[in-house]
Amino acid sequence: MSVNIINLAYLLASVLFILGIKGLTSPRTAVRGNTYSALAMLIAVVATLLDKNVLTFEYIIAGVAVGALIGAILAIRIEMTAMPQLVAVFNGFGGGASVLVAGAAFLEVMGATQGSDLLAKAGLAPAQDYQMLIATAISGIIGSVTFFGSFIAFAKLQRLFLEGAASFPGQRIVNLLVAIITVGLGIALVMQPQNVNLYWLMVAAAAILGLLLTVAIGGADMPVVIALLNSYSGLAAAATGFVLQNNVLIIAGSLVGASGVILTKIMCKAMNRSLVNVLFGGALGPGETTVSSDDVYEGKVKATSGEEVAMILDGARRVVIIPGYGMAVAQAQHAVRDLMNILEARGVQVEFAIHPVAGRMPGHMNVLLAEAEVPYDKLREMDSINPEMSQVDVAIVLGANDVVNPLAKTDPSSPIAGMPIIDVDQAHTVVVIKRSLSPGFAKIPNPLFAADNALMYFEDGKVAIQEIAQAVKEQ
Repeated sequence: MSVNIINLAYLLASVLFILGIKGLTSPRTAVRGNTYSALAMLIAVVATLLDKNVLTFEYIIAGVAVGALIGAILAIRIEMTAMPQLVAVFNGFGGGASVLVAGAAFLEVMGATQGSDLLAKAGLAPAQDYQMLIATAISGIIGSVTFFGSFIAFAKLQRLFLEGAASFPGQRIVNLLVAIITVGLGIALVMQPQNVNLYWLMVAAAAILGLLLTVAIGGADMPVVIALLNSYSGLAAAATGFVLQNNVLIIAGSLVGASGVILTKIMCKAMNRSLVNVLFGGALGPGETTVSSDDVYEGKVKATSGEEVAMILDGARRVVIIPGYGMAVAQAQHAVRDLMNILEARGVQVEFAIHPVAGRMPGHMNVLLAEAEVPYDKLREMDSINPEMSQVDVAIVLGANDVVNPLAKTDPSSPIAGMPIIDVDQAHTVVVIKRSLSPGFAKIPNPLFAADNALMYFEDGKVAIQEIAQAVKEQ
């Protein structure tokens, strides 16, 4: 196919990728943005296959069929609570693909030159020679870190491995040494490309680095890790684009990498974490709190029921619901929408306060509420709703914990110290729906549960909301 047509196809795909990213910035346009991105990827794949003089499509078609089947099954069967794990796996596959594609291209060139001078025997200009080698090293390092780091993240989220952060004395120093060794092997690969074993040694060292960096992060910081690994997968793809000299891969990878970095920075701000700290494998806050559960809860927690909550709601004019991971676990989003409809039919203003890191990945609550067809204009961001929380009659905390924990403001030794929270305690009455007083990801007690204006509804999130809705209807 003509080079001009291929370039035009790549240009069209690039524009669609940009429009897709732009569409994904808002819940209102997210579906359209996703469609643009999928179409862009299809155009890019077809153009690449037509451009690369493929000798046979048999293996490619078989691979596409198997991949499409697995992807379709995952998309259909995956539960909303497991979306963070799925994203982690996708990130890992992206990184692994970069390692294999860049490595295959490198070995192909070295095979063609029989391990000798690339410049003389592969017909590359000096700049191209070093560009290919440097890009190969970068792709191998970042791709390997992404692959192994993502599967550690998956294991943590799936509760197959330590959920919290795991650290040991001198971990930062060990991380630094492994990083130096990895980069050193990358430099050696560029200087001695005929020694192809250096590539796999470099990938192995990067794998250890990925494991060390990710294992040191856990609990409430996992959404930040997911965003960061997403960025890494994009950067690895962009580097692979330089290896293959494929413009659309460079553009698409750069878009994913840049947007991932921006998202990670936003998440770090929402968690009051240092981006540099996260990059070097340690997103924990100052330390462990000295506040015990007995001190916080003993004799102070007040339990409630659906009927009592219904009576409180009967006199409310404004209600704000604060969803958390517990809503996802209980699959309570549809029940919440039904409660919203019942209250609004009685003239009550109902809104949802969304913390940037609620759930286990960025936008987790937005996706769940969109699935239940909750109008987008009902969703309020933390910075927008906080100044108005003192005017809220009833705040219903549904499965959220750390993002409404006042210790973030009052206890400088807490792991979440300094993290911005939704000021639920400012509402006139707070109803907290949880199965128990068990702590959230940060593993610390929550004084909100024992506050004078708080009532605890100990029940499954979906059941509790349904009981409240039924009691309201019977009034």
